[in-house]
Amino acid sequence: MTPAVRIVFCLFCAAFAAAAQEFNWNVFGDQKPDRPAVQEPAAVLQEKQSLHEPLSWRYPDPPAEEEPQFPPDFELKAPTAADSVSAVCGENSVRVEAKKDLLGIGKPVRAEDITLGGCPASGEDQEAQVLVFESELHGCGSELLMSEDSFVYVFTLLYTPSPLGDSPIVRTRDVTVNIQCHYQRKHDVSSGLLKPTWTPFSDVKATEENLYFSLRLMTDDWQFPRPSTQFLLGDMMKFEVSVKQFHHTPLRVTVDSCVATIVPNIDTVPRYSFLGNNGCLFDSQLTGSSSKFLSRSQDDRLQFELEAFRFQQDDSGLIYITCSLRATAATAAVDSANKACSFSNGWSEASGSHHACSCCDTDCGTGSQLTGSQWEQETAVGPIIVKERPLR
Repeated sequence: MTPAVRIVFCLFCAAFAAAAQEFNWNVFGDQKPDRPAVQEPAAVLQEKQSLHEPLSWRYPDPPAEEEPQFPPDFELKAPTAADSVSAVCGENSVRVEAKKDLLGIGKPVRAEDITLGGCPASGEDQEAQVLVFESELHGCGSELLMSEDSFVYVFTLLYTPSPLGDSPIVRTRDVTVNIQCHYQRKHDVSSGLLKPTWTPFSDVKATEENLYFSLRLMTDDWQFPRPSTQFLLGDMMKFEVSVKQFHHTPLRVTVDSCVATIVPNIDTVPRYSFLGNNGCLFDSQLTGSSSKFLSRSQDDRLQFELEAFRFQQDDSGLIYITCSLRATAATAAVDSANKACSFSNGWSEASGSHHACSCCDTDCGTGSQLTGSQWEQETAVGPIIVKERPLR
């Protein structure tokens, strides 16, 4: 290439390069290395980072619970009691009928999950879907209550749901229904009946031998029967045992044994024998509790305190207390067979005859060694409900 041509070509390259550089700067002007970046005003940035609604809570306090929002005209359905249990009280027995739809939710319960004081159903009406329970007045864990003018036999219909299939869950709750049969103690003689003016000797002796035992929960001051059977763990449950006597020599009442269960049947498990050996209250010795007999003030009345508890791995908190009560002549000696002993750094007896408690750590014998006139009865209280004490 001649020198003249080289000069023209170089001039053309230089002009083209200058034009290209100018084009790039015009199109991509914000990429010039010597031009500073455009900054947005500080107020704009602050607006992007701020919250229009301030927080309603501050860490570490938890957020406040929101009120539930319901649709217009929405009403919560109030549960209604299911009319599913009826009873007929006879002269010597009671008949209880329970619908298999016990809870009134359209789903039948299992017959084996319902008992009357631990007694299973004696029959079933398949067409009406009704379970039938029948019992003598003194059977199926009944409790006898007395007033001046009436006898009241109290039965408990208990429903305890079994787990569903092979799962450990239930979808219904325990149900307890109290059934009462009232009987007048004083009867008016109608004009259509004539009664002899004399009373046969056999009737007089039968009246003399009628004794009525009672086991009941009392208020903290021991003045009245406790209106509620609900306790918290650690509460002291106060029990009073008494015997009513009619035309009878003075009697002394004692408690031979007591068993706690979760159903009104002492032959079930779990069970806790906290009193036995003819009047030895073991609970304080076994668990370190404050359970004890109170000092006896009357021969026909005996009081003891039991610290409330629940059975392990049982969420119901239900407890039935069944005790074997006995009455003997008040003139009988307080001995190993007739005593009320508590443990607190040693054994002591409620009436002060502490020597009678010397066998509590061994064997005080059986009822066969008891002598003289005596009357016995098994009496139960329940269901008692023991709940966990709330954390403060």
